[in-house]
Amino acid sequence: MRRAIFPGSFDPITLGHVDIVNRALPLFDEIIIAIGVNSDKKYMFSLEERVNFIKENYKNEPKIKVTTYTGLTTDYCTKMDVDFILRGLRNPADFEFEKAIAQTNRRLSNIETVFLLTSADTAFISSSIVRDVHRHGGDITGFVPKSVLK
Repeated sequence: MRRAIFPGSFDPITLGHVDIVNRALPLFDEIIIAIGVNSDKKYMFSLEERVNFIKENYKNEPKIKVTTYTGLTTDYCTKMDVDFILRGLRNPADFEFEKAIAQTNRRLSNIETVFLLTSADTAFISSSIVRDVHRHGGDITGFVPKSVLK
């Protein structure tokens, strides 16, 4: 069984995240969307809200599981018996950052990182931009799945 973890804070999940997950579904038997919890980070949406946004968006997709974790992603992958980390790349800066993390993860474990390029129509979307638009009362409809808007 080919299983992948798609880690992130998902504060909130965006259409860019959804694009990566949807395109990865044919590649894996199961994708665990794993919300990392960092007590030093201040989130706009609560952990419960973020879990619910994702579960609602994927309620009809049996290959998707949603979990939360703390600590190293590689340790969580080992705990969950997962051999792949799924990551999306929007631009060259993402590649350089994610490459360093993937190489570190590979040194720490036998877990491979699988990169998918974001689609051109979602490559500009980031959770931080969505939070900024939302914080200032802007319309985030075109940036997030409907589950975030409820």
